[in-house]
Parts: sequence; C-alpha cells; structure tokens
Amino acid sequence: MSSKALNKENSSQEIFFEVELPKMAFITNFSMEIDGQVYVGEVKEKESAKEQYEKAVSSGKTAGLVKASGRKMEKFSVSVNIAAQSSVSFILIYEELLQRTLGSYEILIRVKVEQPVQEFQIEADIYEPQGIAFVEASATFLTNELIPLIEKTVTDTKAHISFSPTVEQQQKCPGCKGSLINGDFIIKYDVKRATSLGEVQAVNGYFVHFFSPPDLARVPKNVVYVIDTSGSMHGAKIEQTRESMVAILQDLHEEDHFGILLFERKISYWKDYLTKATKRNVSDAIDYVKKIQDSGRVTSPQLIQQNVFSAIGGIMSLFCLGFGNDVDYSFLDVMCRQNKGVARRIFEGSDAAIQLKGFYEEVSSPLLLEVDLRYSENTDFLTKTHYSQLFNGSEIVVAGQLKENDVENFLVEVFAHGSEENFVAQGKASVTDWQTVYPEKGYIFGDFIERMWAYLTIQQQLENSALSTKEERGNIEAKALNLSLKYNFVTPLTSLVVTKPENENGADRSFIADKLTESQRQQAERHMAGAHASPAVGSRVIDDLLAAVDGDPHFMIELPDKNDALCFNINDKPGTIFSLVRDPKSGFVVNGQIISKKKVALDGNVNTYFGRFGITHQNLGVRLDVSIQDISVFYNDKQVKLLWSDATSLRDANMELKLVKNCSLTVTLRHSVKFRVIRHTKVWKRRHDHQDYLGFYTLDSQHLSASVHGLLGQFYRGVVFELTDLRPGEGQEKLDATMYVKGQRLNVTRHWQKDFNKDVKNGESIACWFVDNEGRGLIDGTASDYTVSDLFTAI
Repeated sequence: MSSKALNKENSSQEIFFEVELPKMAFITNFSMEIDGQVYVGEVKEKESAKEQYEKAVSSGKTAGLVKASGRKMEKFSVSVNIAAQSSVSFILIYEELLQRTLGSYEILIRVKVEQPVQEFQIEADIYEPQGIAFVEASATFLTNELIPLIEKTVTDTKAHISFSPTVEQQQKCPGCKGSLINGDFIIKYDVKRATSLGEVQAVNGYFVHFFSPPDLARVPKNVVYVIDTSGSMHGAKIEQTRESMVAILQDLHEEDHFGILLFERKISYWKDYLTKATKRNVSDAIDYVKKIQDSGRVTSPQLIQQNVFSAIGGIMSLFCLGFGNDVDYSFLDVMCRQNKGVARRIFEGSDAAIQLKGFYEEVSSPLLLEVDLRYSENTDFLTKTHYSQLFNGSEIVVAGQLKENDVENFLVEVFAHGSEENFVAQGKASVTDWQTVYPEKGYIFGDFIERMWAYLTIQQQLENSALSTKEERGNIEAKALNLSLKYNFVTPLTSLVVTKPENENGADRSFIADKLTESQRQQAERHMAGAHASPAVGSRVIDDLLAAVDGDPHFMIELPDKNDALCFNINDKPGTIFSLVRDPKSGFVVNGQIISKKKVALDGNVNTYFGRFGITHQNLGVRLDVSIQDISVFYNDKQVKLLWSDATSLRDANMELKLVKNCSLTVTLRHSVKFRVIRHTKVWKRRHDHQDYLGFYTLDSQHLSASVHGLLGQFYRGVVFELTDLRPGEGQEKLDATMYVKGQRLNVTRHWQKDFNKDVKNGESIACWFVDNEGRGLIDGTASDYTVSDLFTAI
C-alpha cells in the first residue's frame, strides 16, 4: 500500500499516512522517503524495542502505531512533518495467507480517502495453476458511475482486477471536497479442484500443498448444543442466542442426531439422549429453545477446562462462541484447541445472531475426519500435517522444505475417515514451479512459498505455545521469534521500529508498531467501552454517530465505524406524532409531529415534514416545545419563549442552549445528550411557493442508557450490517445490494441524502443505503408502532 503527498503550503505541515490491513496479516516492511532520504522500519524483538517504546510513551507520544479497527481489520497510522513544497512517499507491505471459507477466498482492501487525489489505484493480480473457477469484485462505496471502472481480465489461470477513478469520479458532487472512496473493496474468487490429492506448488526448495478434494459427501453428525444460561448471558445475548439457535436447528439434516444442554450452576437438558433430526423433533426443539432464560453465575475457568477435557476424552470436537467484550476469549480459545475445535468471538450488535449462524455454517458440514497428510522422505520441517476435520468450503494447507529441491520424487498420501468409508489418496503430485510466472514481480513470487512456510510455522507455533507448559512455551516462542526476525514479520513477539526525521526541537522521533493479539484487541475494545458506555450489559456506543431526520421526512443514520450510512423515509397523514427517542432511565423523550405542505400537488400527493418537536428530560426538569414559528423552553420552574428571528443563548447547571437566527437551535443537556434542531424554508420560485419545516440531528448520545429506543434512538448504539451482491439498479444512477441486518435479508438501493448539520444553508450530500417500505426490517417493528397520542407523552 503506497501513498505520496506534496505539501503545497508555504510552511511545514504534518502529513498523515493511515491504512487498514487484515488482522491475520503480518506487516513485513514500512518505509518513508522524504526529500530523497529513505527511512526504513526495522523489525526488532519486543524486548529490544522496549527502551524506545517506553521513551516514546514517557514523552507523551503515541507509541503504538497499530490499533484494532472493527472486527476484521487493524489500523496502521504514522505522521511526519514535511517542509514547505516538499513531498513524502509512504510504502507499507503486509503478507497474509488467504483462508478459504464457504467455498471462496476473500481479499479485503479498506480504503478511506478524505478528499479526491490526483492518482488513486487498486490493482490485484491472481495466479492459480489449478485454474480459476470464478472472480468477483465489488465495493461498498460504488455508485452506478463507478461500477464500470472496475476492470477485470480473467484467463484460465490468471486474473487482473483494477480500479482507478479520476479526481472528478471520486468527488461526491461537482466541486465538492469530500470523496466517495470510503469503504471496502472486496475481491472473492475460488479455484478449480480436479484431483483428490490437491495442488502442490514449489519454489526454491520449498513447497506448499493445498488440499480440498472435490465432490465429497458430508459426514452425518452427532452434535450437542451447549448453551450458557448464566447471568453473563443476560439481556440481548440470550435473546440473540435463542434467535440464532432457531435458524441453526432448521438447518439440520434428517440423518443428523442432536441434543441440547443448558448450564449455569447446574445442568439441564431437552432430552437425555441424542435425537434424530426429523421435522417433528426439530420443531419440538425450537419450541424448547424459545423458552430459554438466563440465570445464575459461572464458575472457575480452569476448572471448566479440566472438566471439559476429561469429559470429552479426545473422542469429540468442541466449538465455542463467546459474546461481547466481557468474554474470556483466551480461555475459550485454549479449551477448544485442547479438544480439536476452534473458538470464535461474537461481537455485540444487532447482527450477533447472523454472526453465530455464519460460524456454525463454517463448521457444521464436515467432509473428512482425522485427516493425515504424509509426504515422501525428501521433505523436511513440515508444518502441521494432522487435522481433526475438513469442513465443506474450506481447505487444509501444509508447507515444508524439499531436500535438494527434489521436485521429481515428491509423493503425497492422504488418509481420513469419510461419510461411508475411509478416504485414501496417494501418488506423485503434480508440482507447479512458479519461477517463470510474473518475472517482473519477483520481489513477491521469488521466495513467496518459503515465506508462506515461515508464516504458517509462526502462526502454528504461537497457537501451540498457548497449550504448552511454561518451559515448553519458552522454547516454542524462541523458535517463532527467530523466524519472525529472519523473515521480517511483525508478530506478537516482534515490533516494527520506525525512526522519523527529528523535528525542530531535536526530539526523539522513534515510534513502535506492534502486532495485536486477540486478547489485546479485546482489551482495547473494553477500554473504549469503559470510557464511553453506560453500565448496562450489552451496550455499544459508537463515537460520532449521527442519527437525524430532515426533509420530507428522511431518516438517516451515519455510521463512522462502517464508513457508511443507512436511510429510510416515513410518510403519514398530517398531525401524526412519532416517537423519535425515548430513554426510560433518564426520562429523555423526543416526539415529532407531521405537518403537510401548504399546497397539494396536482397529482393529489401530499408532501409531509416534521413541523414541531416535543423534547423532555424528566430527570433534569427540562422541556422544549419547538415549532416552525417559535421555541418554548421550560426549566428551573420558569418558561422562556424565543422566536426564530432571535439570536441568543441560555445556560444553567443542567442545560446549555444556543439559538442561531433563523437557522438552528443547539441544546446540550448535562451528562445526557446533545442535539440540534434546524429550521428550513424551502422556496419554489416558479410556483411562488415556500414551505417551513424542521430537522432533528443527534450530535452526542453516548450518555443515554442501553435501553434507549424510538425511530432514531434504537440506532444510538449502532447497527451492524453486511452487504453482498452489489449490482446495477433499475434507475440510471442507482446501485442495488442485498443487506443482512437484524436477522433480516433486505434489498437496498444506493441513494443520496442531504445532511445539513455542518452546512445549514446548502447541506452535504451523503451516500446511504436506502431501505424501502418505511424502513421495514431495519427498524424494530413497523412505523405505526412508533405513533404516540401527545407531543409530550411521558415514558
């Protein structure tokens, strides 16, 4: 990933380089070039970098350049002071082994361009000797104009994907400073699989073996669902577990057998034996799951690990899912690895049930069990060669060294248990030598299989260290450290030291980039939650989230953590009052009343707007009645009436109010909420007509409780969604997609809405995914569920 910036100012400027990379990737190189001088990052042992790290911390600088960013990514950021009329070039290189999941590989490139740049380009080269089965490329920020800019060339074994919009094509609108290029660029592909032995590739004395044989029948499974119903699962967690379990049970095949156990201080069960997954049994199990409640507490993690390991006795696999930031993920991870399974974190959010079901889909269809991969004697230093299972849509990857680069005598044998009989595949493998492919990119392909071997070896050694004794752990980590340093990988055992040019004061300019472990990512998320969230279990606050309603009426939810926005419209007859926000704990309520346009259109359609807001904070004793004519403020047992033609401010211990003449009202309520009401006058000059109406913008909601709801309030804790199947829409400038949100599958369309929060006069055009039918599927319930009888209806 590279970036070049020129300081056109007449004074020095701080230039920032900030990119995101997959959390499973290893940074292998970083460099900066400033005025012909190159500064290269150096990979060091963590202990060796410790002195510089502590010095940076003590001087008040940010010592860690890598931070967690969402569920899949890590953010690398660095800044440097550049003299006037000087330039800087940044280059970051990372390496990642793509994981085949549910039948495809995914390359995820996250881009966030604050303003259009002279040259923007994404390029991807794919080479697969087996042959490419399919290639898809899409992006979350695509408009109909940007779709044709994704160029894709695919032959039997090669693919090239590029995306390079001009400055004008990057702009949100002609002359706008903001850029459309903000989101995820995603490439998905798979390879052809013709042989049961799989594919072997070799370069310079190293090989890699990809094993995923075609046309295998799934193995009927005996599965027990073990559900924690202790107090740690209180609230949304147990609700989402129930929801996902219903979907999981419905996916069982009739030849499967299953059981359900519940545990807290004691164990209970649906039936005391495994039951065949007939339609009747599945239906009865779903009825049982829907009645599950939480209670009690959890016991010692160490005792649980010992008990589980003893009970399983090596004859079953254990898969664990842990909810939220408060789960002890490392405990679950170790326990699953001890018992031939894997653990997965389920992030708190409205899509938790989808996450849970998605993980289950990955591991619920085993094709082979107890897979042993054996290689001829001319191999050495092999990575892991025994796997407890091979799941549908996945693959096994083994790498190693070839003695004397002996490709001609390379033999492979694979033994495993299949659905009806033992699986055996053996023979001389067809080995592809990559030395002649892409000669102009030898810096990648020259030793990439050797580096892949090192990558896999380090990953597996780090996994094994967690299962080892203290003495064994030291030896294992020493080997992983040596490989990390040799191949210049930034791993949990190493740090990237970046030395920047000294500033005018001659201060130390060394910065450190570390690789985050899952536990460190979790700690960072806990820290953020502790800094912002209310004490309620399951709350999730997103800084800078903007939830607003404006226009006729357009609802818009801007989500910084997704670099995206959602929108929907709600129309109703004049006089209808909607609940926009209600927080039972603080007593904060916002209700809005619909008004109609003064003149009815010739076609009989009535345009509606919000013309009045009733805003109450019971705990602070504050009430505002805001209409298109005036504003009434009730506080401290007194009433103040303001006109929109005024320009004034009010302040007391609980409230700060600022009124901008004929423009906006901004209110901050102590330790609670900040919001803005904007008054618009829309003019139709040709028709000699105008319309006054109001918009409501939530600026800060982090102190409201997790129970906050309403048409806007339900989004204050964020909303998690996934987009797939991006495609041209019916309109000329439309883009359609499929959205998975709150357990629903929705068809959405790319729209543009105006955000007037920062520019009250002209507004800023914001791209959003529009949900039709009054937001059905995105909002909880239907729009009619939010109507109330009075503008100041109490909670």
